[in-house]
Amino acid sequence: MANWTRLAHIAEILPGERMTEWVDDLPILITNIDGAYYAVEDKCTHEDFELSAGPIDAATATIECVLHGARFDLKTGEALCAPAYSPVRAFTLKIEDDYLFADLE
Repeated sequence: MANWTRLAHIAEILPGERMTEWVDDLPILITNIDGAYYAVEDKCTHEDFELSAGPIDAATATIECVLHGARFDLKTGEALCAPAYSPVRAFTLKIEDDYLFADLE
């Protein structure tokens, strides 16, 4: 069963922007790439470091950890290169009444 949690109003995240929302102790990085929203846990799986500090490649919907260069797919959370081998947690999103909701199950 889905556990939908409201994260943010869509007007808070314009195309090309990102933000981190905390749900309890869970940091969630939300990105808007050309109107498509993605959400992943804001923590590199190689070392406990915030992904939100890294550059996003909009053409490939990927983010790079500035600490050691690990890259992750923002759509799936997949780790794309060393030194990270484990994916980051990716969340299913929905928009309802102009708010973004994430399934935290």
